[in-house]
Amino acid sequence: MSSDMQVFKLPDLGEGLTEAELVNWLVAVGDEIVVDQPIAEVETAKSMVEVPSPYAGTVAELHGEAGQTLDVGKPLISIARVGASVGSSAAAAPAASVPAGSVDPSPVSSGVDASPAVQAAAETYRTEEKAGSGNVLIGYGTPGGATGGRTRPRKASLAVVEPVVSEPRSVPEPVATPEPVLEPAVAGTRIPGKLSAVISPLVRKMARDHGVSLDAIEGSGASGLIMRKDVEAAISSPEAPAAAPAPVSSPAAEGAVDARTGLAVSERKPVRGVRKAVAANMARSRTEIPEATVWVDVDATALLDMRAELKKRAPHDTPGLLAFIARFVTAGLKKYPALNTRFETTSDGSQEIVGFDGINLGFAAQTDRGLVVPSVRNAHGMSARELDAEIRRLTAVAREGKATPTELGSGTFTLNNYGVFGVDGSAAIINYPEVAMLGVGRIIDKPWVVNGELAVRKVTELTLAFDHRVCDGETAAGFLRYVADAIENPGGALVDM
Repeated sequence: MSSDMQVFKLPDLGEGLTEAELVNWLVAVGDEIVVDQPIAEVETAKSMVEVPSPYAGTVAELHGEAGQTLDVGKPLISIARVGASVGSSAAAAPAASVPAGSVDPSPVSSGVDASPAVQAAAETYRTEEKAGSGNVLIGYGTPGGATGGRTRPRKASLAVVEPVVSEPRSVPEPVATPEPVLEPAVAGTRIPGKLSAVISPLVRKMARDHGVSLDAIEGSGASGLIMRKDVEAAISSPEAPAAAPAPVSSPAAEGAVDARTGLAVSERKPVRGVRKAVAANMARSRTEIPEATVWVDVDATALLDMRAELKKRAPHDTPGLLAFIARFVTAGLKKYPALNTRFETTSDGSQEIVGFDGINLGFAAQTDRGLVVPSVRNAHGMSARELDAEIRRLTAVAREGKATPTELGSGTFTLNNYGVFGVDGSAAIINYPEVAMLGVGRIIDKPWVVNGELAVRKVTELTLAFDHRVCDGETAAGFLRYVADAIENPGGALVDM
């Protein structure tokens, strides 16, 4: 590879993510860029993020188009060093020739004076990216590295279409047939007795989920590399694991007739991004968790009256109702910690219930990208006012698509306010791998008996879905009743918290 060309590959996104959709390029071929300048917007299953460049120089090639799904470890952008010829460098350094998951370790040529701290931070990033640390996409920028803004305005995102994933563009060298591009996020795991039979996490997971032994598969890739198509062939035809998979028919065009229903097909929308992650998570929850549900109607009149009184005293500094309920939930989880756990099966087949010294309270937030669950970390130590501020902050960043994988994947219990959609209750699906979820329905006027008299009260329904493996109905009912009693008598509950 030419020393004048720097190839930056889509880095390890963390949290087990192995692909991202390229939403928009922020630079173009020929642009001069500096270290830490945002070069692209990508959407993962967790969030929308800007990817900054670890290199400075001239953009030589963009490996992908808006709307295309890119695998971790595949080339994202090629950058010629300052003073290098873009055309000759590109020809001398085909992108596909760089091993997947690596970057050019050469020093940064920024074209500007950089402090030792800036260059050291940039080099630290490249070291982490090579090692697959998982900490290299969200907030990995070097301090003060970028001195300029975008060189091109944002472009509108393309309409959602069936992605056509092409191999990274490159100029062929006059040598023997090039090695095939490896599967995404290639890891350094070898199969005994096979030369360079490196298996990507996706391929290994596919084989594991379908009970396919990788030792029995002859890889079709270079040096016996086992590709995704080899595992798919083994799944569909166990007798001949190395056979090529049957051709996949192309999606029916708009207006085609569906064979089952006889109706015209109006559209085909690929499942990806947040929707793909939600689908996988919900399916796993239903498959693995033997859940049970308990519910109770609650008189929330006293809570609404208390908040109205507080709002008179401090109109702009009164927590929302969800923050008060969140405070009651964290207190209830301290009393019933079995609902703030995780059920795990270890590598030797034994099972454990993992408890936590603290509570990360997740809450369901509907966004334009779909349903996400950001979590308030260390919620057990927060007041209702502090919880309110953090819930509002996380809701804002989630709707902007800027929430980090940590903010979206670290919850230990979820609070779901589906009352905002105008419904009373829901048989919720637990947010895997948590073991419980509390749902709150809408608050409406209902007839209620108070001191033997019929009255109109503000009533809501609480629904608790829980994993029956970690506790019995007594624990679940005790927690639900604790939260309900706190809502009905909020003053006394807050005094004791």
